Amino acid sequence: MRLVLQLVGRLLVIVALCLGAATVWASVDAHRSVDRATAASAQRVAKALEALYWRELLLRSNRAREHLLPVPDWRTLETMKLISPGVCVQFAPATAFEKPLCGQSQGIGQAAPRWFAAIVPSFLGSHAEVVRPVSDRAAAAGTVIATPDPAAAISLAWEYTLNVLDVALLMSLAIALLASLAIAHTLAPARSIVTALQRMARGQYRTPLPRFRSMELAMIGQAVGELGDRLEEATAQRAALTRRLLEIREDERRALARELHDEFGQNLSAILAFANTIETASAKDKSGHAITQDAKMISQATHHIMACLRGTLNRLRHPLPEELGLEASLVNLVDSWRSQSATQPVIQLDLRGDIAGVRGTAATTAYRVAQECLTNALRHGAAREINLRIERRTGEENALLIRVEDDGGGDAERVVQSAGHGLTGIRERVSAAGGSLSIAPARRGLSVAATIPLAA
Repeated sequence: MRLVLQLVGRLLVIVALCLGAATVWASVDAHRSVDRATAASAQRVAKALEALYWRELLLRSNRAREHLLPVPDWRTLETMKLISPGVCVQFAPATAFEKPLCGQSQGIGQAAPRWFAAIVPSFLGSHAEVVRPVSDRAAAAGTVIATPDPAAAISLAWEYTLNVLDVALLMSLAIALLASLAIAHTLAPARSIVTALQRMARGQYRTPLPRFRSMELAMIGQAVGELGDRLEEATAQRAALTRRLLEIREDERRALARELHDEFGQNLSAILAFANTIETASAKDKSGHAITQDAKMISQATHHIMACLRGTLNRLRHPLPEELGLEASLVNLVDSWRSQSATQPVIQLDLRGDIAGVRGTAATTAYRVAQECLTNALRHGAAREINLRIERRTGEENALLIRVEDDGGGDAERVVQSAGHGLTGIRERVSAAGGSLSIAPARRGLSVAATIPLAA
């Protein structure tokens, strides 16, 4: 799962938790607001009745205080304006059949759902009545009792909670959206790092990265750049060592070819001369028929050994592209295989582009790859047709493509996992030249393809 989606998902979970916390807080605050409104209503009515009480007492001084109870004309419109919606106020001592004076409770809010009306009182408790004396100096002036209407209190709490939730929900959505955009923008440079790592996996070790504003991404980018430099340096050192090893190997091949030619070639020629002499001498003697036959067998074995030696010398010191050029060397290579036996499979040579202009290490590597692939196809397969294609690609690619395809069957996976010296040598040569090698199944056999970059 992408990191951006993970972070956005966690952010949404946090927003949902915050929204739930806001709901709980809004419900508690709404419950407390009803208590505050009840206390405020009781306080305002008590103050108003205190002023009315003292005024009546001064205007009717000939009356006793007990005759002023209840306070005259306290149930007025002005008093009702002092009562908060959903709160009922009663004066004590009350007269007979006197009803509480309630504030407006109609249309003060939406009807709360049943679950809300059941949960809030269960967890927060019911609202208590508030008692306030009309006058602190005259206890006989009576008291004011304010009681919230339970249904109206629930409606007010639900309305207050909805208002808070609307604002909280809008803020949560805005925060989630902006935070998601900020997270996506912050993590966008990570794609550059992933692209650089993918290029490094393909061999492009030094891939420049942009400058990152984030310190963490900048540290990762710096580490990736340093890793690319080290890989480039290690690859260059390995290529240099491989090239040196191949040079030493070529020198050893030439030295071995000289030793075989000078020692075995001369000795075999001497053996052949002695065998011919014995055969000639024994032919004159009629009793030496068996010796003549032995001499002929020695001559035939010597000829066979000399043919094998010539083939070995031909592979060890075959005319290299440095001497003949790549195109001529490839033509000579194919002709030599064709001339060995008429039963050999058909070898098709396809040269495309300016092959003759390829020189140096690339030409030698291409020749050795073609030589080894042809040898493997001819000796280890049952191919009837082998296609050897050499193509020079110009432009930005500027590389030499070698492809050898046969119809002799074979298991591509087994060949890839093979630890044979021939295939290992091909890999080493191509790697030293900075190229790539691939082995894949063909339509009726195997296909070996190598790409060798050419110097600009």
